[in-house]
Amino acid sequence: MNLMPLTVIWAILAAVIVILLIYRARLARQEDESLHVLDSDASKVSQQMTIAQKLEVVDRWGKILTVVTVVYGVLLAVVYGYLSFVQPGITVGG
Repeated sequence: MNLMPLTVIWAILAAVIVILLIYRARLARQEDESLHVLDSDASKVSQQMTIAQKLEVVDRWGKILTVVTVVYGVLLAVVYGYLSFVQPGITVGG
């Protein structure tokens, strides 16, 4: 059995997590950590809310994709281990 397509899918999932991590870091750089609740400039408050909402979405997707990637990787390792036990000499690529 060729496990390379399954390994490529796992690598793509891991790459998406890294991209989300970089995007979150860039987004968090724009975040203003001081509260502007009493400030007369409403644009600062709305900007804070927008960035906070974006960070929440990125965090949620990051957590979901991390769990999926870890579970998928563990299952892939179990399949590889089982196939290596049943068919000695199996490789990932062919």
